[in-house]
Amino acid sequence: MSVSRFGISIEQPLLEALDEYVKENHFTNRSQAIRQLINKNIVEQKWQCNNQVAGAITLLFDPKKRDILNQIATVLENYHSEVLSSQRFMLETNKWLEIIAVKGTANKLTELSDSLISIKGLFHGKLSMSRAD
Repeated sequence: MSVSRFGISIEQPLLEALDEYVKENHFTNRSQAIRQLINKNIVEQKWQCNNQVAGAITLLFDPKKRDILNQIATVLENYHSEVLSSQRFMLETNKWLEIIAVKGTANKLTELSDSLISIKGLFHGKLSMSRAD
């Protein structure tokens, strides 16, 4: 892949915000941060266009609450063609982390994620997606 250089003019407050973003995300330079921001924007447009994406759904929950393990399993069975794999970690006796690798259309993965995250008793749930085409 070839690399092209270009220059931009940017207002001081925006430049300071960019520098803060570089620092917070441990980028080595502004160019890395700008590439990441552009790529993120392209990915989000693909989500809206409903293209193929891959991602991970992370869930944090108490396995003893309200039959939560069976509810998670039921949702995953309903989306078996989108689920690539799942791994569960016991962080503490009453706090487990599950990471579910997924691939499919953006709206289907969002639907799957929403179904999981809406399960009562979950501490936290999040979907992250990236281009898969």
